Amino acid sequence: MLNNQDNVKTPWHLYIVAVVGVLWNSGGGFDYYMTQTKSADYMAQFTPAQLEFFYAMPTFIVCCWAIAVWGGVLGCLLLLLQKKWAAPVLLLSWICMTITAVRNYVFSNGMEVIGDPISLAFTATIFIIAGLLAWYAHSLNKAGVLS
Repeated sequence: MLNNQDNVKTPWHLYIVAVVGVLWNSGGGFDYYMTQTKSADYMAQFTPAQLEFFYAMPTFIVCCWAIAVWGGVLGCLLLLLQKKWAAPVLLLSWICMTITAVRNYVFSNGMEVIGDPISLAFTATIFIIAGLLAWYAHSLNKAGVLS
């Protein structure tokens, strides 16, 4: 399939990466929504200390978390539509995810409250995937695939 820029062929993997990215980031969106609305059924999986940690997050960090999550969804949708804005949106998502994780695990008691090996591995996975999505969109943008 050719895109609009100089007859550059759209790589077949763009659609797979974009759809999987939307689904992956939608999982983060679900977690964000359920946590922010304090859904009793969803929040029942957490300890009282974890609930206190989540509910005491500073507004700035909640905003970074929101930008990370919803920026990931939007960035992958823009990638699916082959729009060049996917790259900066996904980069912003990754930056905000990094700020949130550093605050939660380094500058607060998050390591103590939610720092089990599975949670740390999952956070690292999120960090890596967000970074790879930003890099992928940037690479496609440089190659002229996105318009």
